[in-house]
Amino acid sequence: MSKDTITLTPLAEDVFNGLQADNKFLSSKYFYDAKGDELFQQIMHLDEYYLTRKELEIFNTHKQAILTAINDGSPFRIIELGAGDGLKTKVLLKHFQEAGVDFTYTPVDISSNVLEILEQNLQNEIPGLKIEAYAGDYFDALAEISERPEKDIVFFLGSTVGNFSQIEAEGFLTKLQQFLKLGDLLFMGVDLKKDPSIILSAYNDAQGVTREFNLNLLDRINSELDGNFNRDLFQHYPYYNPHTGECRSYLISKVDQTVTVDGEDFHFRAWEAIFMEISKKYDQVQLESLAGVTGFKSKASFLDEECWFADVLWEK
Repeated sequence: MSKDTITLTPLAEDVFNGLQADNKFLSSKYFYDAKGDELFQQIMHLDEYYLTRKELEIFNTHKQAILTAINDGSPFRIIELGAGDGLKTKVLLKHFQEAGVDFTYTPVDISSNVLEILEQNLQNEIPGLKIEAYAGDYFDALAEISERPEKDIVFFLGSTVGNFSQIEAEGFLTKLQQFLKLGDLLFMGVDLKKDPSIILSAYNDAQGVTREFNLNLLDRINSELDGNFNRDLFQHYPYYNPHTGECRSYLISKVDQTVTVDGEDFHFRAWEAIFMEISKKYDQVQLESLAGVTGFKSKASFLDEECWFADVLWEK
């Protein structure tokens, strides 16, 4: 029976499509199994990986200014897409709660387990916080939640938008704003263009944790799809293009080889690459343009002291 006549798991289908392409690729959304989650937690604490540290600095420094910018005195709802452990968001939630404003926090994540842990932690750390978690797809959540009368403020933090190409970012943000009411807000974390060596180091750390994070996807394919990738035959290779602002990560086959995944053979020429992930950086002019073409207008921008990272506030 051929693979075309049986139902594939989403992982298997995406892996087959990626490895059959002329320019091979794997989807970065599959980085996050249990081991991948653990490795990314390590990445966030690396000296080279400034993104989490800088966004946390912004929240601690500008929390009152952020509240002033989003609060018009009416009840509002914070909808956080990809809430995760809420490490940074807690800074703002605690400040908003202490300020006595009327708001509800709706974390959205594909993992119900992650949301249960987050909800329990928030109840312990911020007593009285109104929480209504939603497990599922971002747009399914927005379709359901945005029908409610209060003002919506969508949080999309951590420079997650940088994981999209320019065209993908425009498509995602255009679709997102279609679920919002006039006057609703988007609060989005964006990594900014800076010294290229600083950017590249964030994805090629001295300890090799990011390398392990990428190679772990090969291990996951081996485990879940009966693959036989030999990780020692692949080289982690990130590069940054200062013109496009794209930092791209690849795994490159060091030798001519054939890899088998779930009974299917995939040939790699020596030095053939698998595209793994994009992390796009913006400047302020590009951000203003992105807001305009996706149906938003820029309302405010909050920066860290070195201007390496921005949290932008856009209005529909």
